[in-house]
Amino acid sequence: MSILNFIISEIIFKPVTTTVVTGFVGIIILLLSSAFVSGSEVAFFSINKTLLKKGQLKNSRNGNIVISLLSEPEKLLATILIANNFINIGIIMLSAYITEMFVDFSGSPRLGFFIQIVGITFLLLLFGEIIPKVYAAHANIRFAKFMALPLLITSKIFYPVSILLIKSTSIVNKRYRKHVSEQNISPDDLSHALKLTQTGIDEDKDILEGIVSFANTDVNEIIKPRIDLVAVDNSLLFNEILDTIRKSGLSRIPVYEKTLDNIKGILYAKDLLEHINEKDDYNWQKHIREPYFVPETGKINDLLREFQTNNNHIAIVTDEYGGVSGIVTLEDILEEVFGEISDESDEENNLYKKIDTNTYIFEAKILLNDVCKVIDTDDDFFDTARGDADSLGGLMLEMKGEIPEKGEILSYKNLSFLIISADKRKITKIKLTVS
Repeated sequence: MSILNFIISEIIFKPVTTTVVTGFVGIIILLLSSAFVSGSEVAFFSINKTLLKKGQLKNSRNGNIVISLLSEPEKLLATILIANNFINIGIIMLSAYITEMFVDFSGSPRLGFFIQIVGITFLLLLFGEIIPKVYAAHANIRFAKFMALPLLITSKIFYPVSILLIKSTSIVNKRYRKHVSEQNISPDDLSHALKLTQTGIDEDKDILEGIVSFANTDVNEIIKPRIDLVAVDNSLLFNEILDTIRKSGLSRIPVYEKTLDNIKGILYAKDLLEHINEKDDYNWQKHIREPYFVPETGKINDLLREFQTNNNHIAIVTDEYGGVSGIVTLEDILEEVFGEISDESDEENNLYKKIDTNTYIFEAKILLNDVCKVIDTDDDFFDTARGDADSLGGLMLEMKGEIPEKGEILSYKNLSFLIISADKRKITKIKLTVS
């Protein structure tokens, strides 16, 4: 109480005049204006696209004004900031003037300065910032509609100042964006960060790592190679086509003329369902759909967008000379993010078999990208030795320089490769041991 008594004893109150009363009324009006303008910033910029799509702002005058103001967010923000600063400056100047007219701090000018600073700051923060913004965050649509017309008028009043502010900040914004673009975090950095992160569910971590590496994955890393491709000649009889579909279990099969490098289109099994009782000479070729070709050096994120745009599920992959390297499907792309997707026609683990924690038997045709996933290592683990190889068998050829013999052992980093079976033309099975 002694401190309070000291403060009161140092303050001398002057008579209340009309000017003082008018000044207090003016401060209250300005505080309310500051509250409404400050709350508008939160209200308007918390209205997202989802709320706009719900139509809560349409079919009303103020709602249409809100939509119009949000169409120029930089201009709206400039208007709010300029108006709020003008109002706050007005509050500070008027408060100082009224305080001088109503209170005499001549006995303790330092105390007077301190009380004015603390008092004005408290009023501005509590009534001009915190309370209105908390309310606006919970009632953004209502608050935005209420302030739509006043802000529209204010934007026209402060138009010259706001344009000047927007132009000047755009220069800084361009330089900042350039600076940020030069220091973008690379996918490798994100991948490394994920490996350092302790997550409770490994599946979630695998999906996140798949998303991070998605944009950097080439088509040839997930391709089903030409040697494993199931395709049909367009000269086959209808019963031969049906037999191929039954045996392969595939829903889409490439069709070629004479040679596999001359793909004519894609045959969809569903297009033949209503014609399965037709004779052998049935003209099944009329059901062939246009093929979609992609280069093997393309990125799978671009291919996914093209699949979505063209309502496609399969693409023919070509090499630099125009020859067919293989095919890639929508399922292959999705497996890069979500892992192996098996259906009733897939043979379980047909490309590898896990013997124990550190030992695997791989088919030589398995893609290196898939090997990395199986042994849980980085996608670029084999980059220093792979050359142009996409498969594990191709890696052995790159490392040896020729087809290794059966029983031969090759080493790479902490891995040991035992050639289980091979002939003069190719390697078929490899035993991989992690040391």
